[in-house]
Amino acid sequence: MRFQLRKCSECGLYTLKDECKKCNKKTTLVHPAKFSPDDKYARLRIAEKPN
Repeated sequence: MRFQLRKCSECGLYTLKDECKKCNKKTTLVHPAKFSPDDKYARLRIAEKPN
């Protein structure tokens, strides 16, 4: 999980680091969660999804 693309929520810069080098804010992963056919929480996620 160390080499996944991350994005700064403040300035929009893409990086591999946990912290943005431009504004020193935390970055977030841009990859979706892994798909699992045995997803136990799919019903809850779909119920909370805004229309």
